[in-house]
Amino acid sequence: MHTMKYSNIEFDVNIPEEQIACELESNVVELPQRTVKEHIEYALDNPIGAGDISTVVKKGDKIAIIISDVTRKWQAIPTYLPILVDRLNSCGIADEDIIVISACGTHRRQTDEEHKELLGEDLFKRLKIIDHECDKKEDLVYMGETSRKTPVWLNRYAIEADKIILTGGVVYHFLAGFGGGRKSIVPGIAGRETINTNHCNALNPGFGNGANVNACSGNLSETNPFHDDLEEAAAMAKPAYLLNVVANSDQQIIAAFAGDWIKAHKAATELVDSIDGVYVDERTPLVIASAGGYPKDINLYQTSKTLSNSKTMIAEGGTMIILSECGEGFGDKDCEDQLTKFDNMEEREKALRADFSIGGFVGYDFAETAEKYNMILVTSIPQEKLSKTKIHAVKTLDEALELAKKLNGGSIDDMKVALLPHGANTLPKYR
Repeated sequence: MHTMKYSNIEFDVNIPEEQIACELESNVVELPQRTVKEHIEYALDNPIGAGDISTVVKKGDKIAIIISDVTRKWQAIPTYLPILVDRLNSCGIADEDIIVISACGTHRRQTDEEHKELLGEDLFKRLKIIDHECDKKEDLVYMGETSRKTPVWLNRYAIEADKIILTGGVVYHFLAGFGGGRKSIVPGIAGRETINTNHCNALNPGFGNGANVNACSGNLSETNPFHDDLEEAAAMAKPAYLLNVVANSDQQIIAAFAGDWIKAHKAATELVDSIDGVYVDERTPLVIASAGGYPKDINLYQTSKTLSNSKTMIAEGGTMIILSECGEGFGDKDCEDQLTKFDNMEEREKALRADFSIGGFVGYDFAETAEKYNMILVTSIPQEKLSKTKIHAVKTLDEALELAKKLNGGSIDDMKVALLPHGANTLPKYR
């Protein structure tokens, strides 16, 4: 019997076996068994597309290390930052010549406790750490604009350093293709205007044209305007080096990559793709996807990845059932406003273009997808909260299947079904 995780329980998938076209599981990729320390040391000893870090920095250089903020705690920054700092020390870089900048993007400032968590006790005592603040005009430097007319404002402390080193984790990103790499710069240490203008590339040019289908998980080509613009903006900061990690679904680091900020990042994305990019033969008219249970289905905002992967799997005019408890509701005010405050897609799009945010886009994406397909959410969010959209909210998977029958003329017996039990991770791919 196939099952789907929902919060801390599992629902049985009551569908005949012969209807199930595929069930997406991550690929097993044989990787060297190393401790986290060994992964980091190996990456730094075997840089990609660049020389050893000692060929990049020299004694007396002022170094800015960009790290992620507490929302990306899974990266286990205290396991790799000390090793990187040791290497810099051995190149003659003193602690007082290093500044750590937390790439907060549009997120809030962090507490001393959170800084201690990010750096670990020892480095917290030794290094200066600041949070990037996207609205603090006096701490931003104007770098010019990209070919897509994004004005690029970046953190002054990073730009004033002699060398910028990027760190972070690489996962699929539902708009940028992948996280990590250039995202440390934009949105990480960019001004709000830069972030909003860049992120508007998630929408097609011209009002009424909706979301751009090429801004999606796994797409790092020029056809993805979101990624392409990001990379062009990040290049203006001239990053000197990169150290990125890849984690498994249990959030354990399984590999690390160092070297050139574009080439080493690309190598990391190729590993992620080889694990979580799963080849399928065809799109199916019925898709059942779980966000992966608690904590992955804690709110609707987090469910954006599952939505993105389900859209890649569904046939035209199909029905998707997404299981996501959302015990903490929408999880983002902009996301909630998009779904609860507007009566139609035109009003939603107008509001989003005027003041773009990722949360707002997630809400828009759910509403727009429900216009194109039958969308059933198995969730604790009450139906009345979604009454201004075409999203159907139910409490169990069996209820969802009953509703799917109604929406498809009374029966789903002739419909092929794709199951995505790890909907936030696995990306369907076509040969």
